[in-house]
Amino acid sequence: MEKLALISDIHGNMPAYEAVMNDIQGRNVTQILCLGDLVGKGPHSERIVDLVRETCDVVIKGNWDDFIGNPTVDPVLLWHQNRLGKERTTYLKELPFCYEFWMSGKFVRLFHASPRSVYERIQPWDSMESRSSMFESSEACDERREADVAGYADVHNAFLQILKGRMLFNTGSVGNPLDMTQASYVLLEGDYHSKEAGVFNLQHIRVPYDIELAVQQAKEEGMPDADAYILELRTGQYRGRKK
Repeated sequence: MEKLALISDIHGNMPAYEAVMNDIQGRNVTQILCLGDLVGKGPHSERIVDLVRETCDVVIKGNWDDFIGNPTVDPVLLWHQNRLGKERTTYLKELPFCYEFWMSGKFVRLFHASPRSVYERIQPWDSMESRSSMFESSEACDERREADVAGYADVHNAFLQILKGRMLFNTGSVGNPLDMTQASYVLLEGDYHSKEAGVFNLQHIRVPYDIELAVQQAKEEGMPDADAYILELRTGQYRGRKK
C-alpha cells in the first residue's frame, strides 16, 4: 500500500502551503502530486513555484499556470508576471495536461478542470451529464479510455461523489478554499501502478492555517486586488459569486 498526497490551487499562499506540507510530512506519504494553479491571487507565486518544483513528484497544469505568462496589459497579471520572471512562466506553460495511472485495479485520471480543457469549469452541483463527462477521455489525455476514478481541482470545492459505480472527486484548494476557510488536500491510498483489485481509500484532509498572516503578507507586498483575495480567505466565498 502506498499513500499519495494530492494538492492543488495553492495560488501563492505561503502560510497555507506550509501548513499543508507540515501535515503531509506526518502521514508517511509516498509521493506528492500537484494538480495545478500554483500561482495568482496570492502574493508569493514565485516562492510557491520554486517549492513545488522541489517537493512534488508530479505537477500538472492549471488555468492560471497556462495564461499567467501570456501578453497582457492587466495590472494584476503584470504584477504577478514581474515577480515570476520568464523562466518560471515558461515552466508553468509547459506543464503536462493530466496524469494517469492504475491504483488497486482502478484507472485513475487526474487533471485540473476537466479532461478536455483547463478552462472548463464543472461544479459538484452541475448536471449529471456534465459530471459524468469527467470520466471521459479526450485528445488532451494520454489514454483513450474512460476513468474509473477522476480527480480534479479548479473549483476550490472539496467533494467526493459516486456516479454509477465510478468515483469523481475534487481536491479542494490549498491556498484559496471556497467552501470553508481551511486548506484542503486529498490522500489516496492503495496499490500504486497495480491493475489488480485491492483496497482503495480516498480521504479529504482539512488543515487550519494562519489566515491573518496570509492577509498581512498580501498587504505588505503591495499586491494589487488584495481586498478581493483577503475577502475570499476570510469568508471562503468566491469574489465572482452572484448575489
